[in-house]
Amino acid sequence: MSASAAHDAERPLRIALLSYKGNPFCGGQGVYVRHLSRELAALGHRVEVIGGQPYPVLDEVPGVTLTELPSLDLYRQPDPFRTPAPREFRDAVDVLEVATMWTGGFPEPLTFSLRARRHLAARRGAFDVIHDNQTLGYGLLAARRLGAPLVTTIHHPITVDRRLELAAATSRRRRASLRRWYAFTRMQRRVARRLPSVLTVSESSRREIIEDFAVAPERLHVVPIGADTRVFHPDPATPRVPGRIVTTASADAPLKGLPQLLEALAKVRTEHPGAHLVVVGTRPTNGPVAAALDAFGLGGASGAVEFVKGIDDAELAELVRGAEVACVPSLYEGFCLPAAEAMAAGTPLVATTGGAIPEVAGPDGETCLAVPPGDAGALATALSRLLGDGTLRDRLSAAGRERVLRRFTWEQAARGTAEHYRAAIAARRAPRGVQGAKSAC
Repeated sequence: MSASAAHDAERPLRIALLSYKGNPFCGGQGVYVRHLSRELAALGHRVEVIGGQPYPVLDEVPGVTLTELPSLDLYRQPDPFRTPAPREFRDAVDVLEVATMWTGGFPEPLTFSLRARRHLAARRGAFDVIHDNQTLGYGLLAARRLGAPLVTTIHHPITVDRRLELAAATSRRRRASLRRWYAFTRMQRRVARRLPSVLTVSESSRREIIEDFAVAPERLHVVPIGADTRVFHPDPATPRVPGRIVTTASADAPLKGLPQLLEALAKVRTEHPGAHLVVVGTRPTNGPVAAALDAFGLGGASGAVEFVKGIDDAELAELVRGAEVACVPSLYEGFCLPAAEAMAAGTPLVATTGGAIPEVAGPDGETCLAVPPGDAGALATALSRLLGDGTLRDRLSAAGRERVLRRFTWEQAARGTAEHYRAAIAARRAPRGVQGAKSAC
């Protein structure tokens, strides 16, 4: 290795980390940006998160800054799908954003990418690498003209969500509405095919991306993410609450499997009357979860189900480590942070085998109890077994935590991501003939 190459391999990088939405309490994108930026900074890099609304919440550490890229924030509470006042419009991108919403589409990936392109073009040369967190908008196809290579993370193709929601739709009108809402996935598919370097978080997601987005396998690399083990760890001072089961439901979406878990809970309570569920998420007022609460007699004053929202990581960790069992009932996950966090906290896990969950949770009977996705009876059997067997809970608790510490931490994720940054930088600097030869290997 030449002296200059050795220097490049060691020098800190200037990283632009793009996130079209960054709410850390709803979905995984905000969690990813927060923890990855912190750990990249701990490695000595400088990270500027360029985020759309809701803006990311970042750890206040040296080397991490936030640049807010305002949108019209059309989905903000308490007035989602709002119509902005005329004075709020600034340019044609704002008009496109509203027009797409008015016609039933989801505009944010496209409009954020256009704003990000404009912002980055004005700061050409300010960054060594641009890292897009699943925007996959047309605006980012111009990244080569922005003076830095582009690396993109796709957690999983949103086409999976689209398929599951369409399968759960009960009317033609609902299916038509979903097809329009998910129209942005066509753009994401076209953009993904043209990206030079794509990261994903699991082998399951890698297979889905190749199949759904037709990304060339040689351009697609797996870098698992992980739990914040500084926060999610066992604490003997925290008592286990008898019968408590905890789960995370960031959205009332079919792929989260919460109706099946509610059905399972009703079955479990016939054998364990003290069993109760704490859901980290918002209690829906209508839809399949609300219907399941009513159908199984779990609503009202039964005390069987509690919803908790807006808590920070320390409060979440305390909640999880105080449960006898953690449960992931999802039909599909591209990675599954709640599983990793529960295992890191030393809470025994019941999880389905949907998507990438087995890659995180590990083998059935060794680090978790695994059940088929969508099977409420199997969920009930596993939950009852674990609630009734303290020795099994202790064994899975210890084995699960050891698995996370060995494989799934944010420091490991940051190191792996930084390696791909440097590879992207080197590939951009290589002569075109050399790049072609490498891609043919």
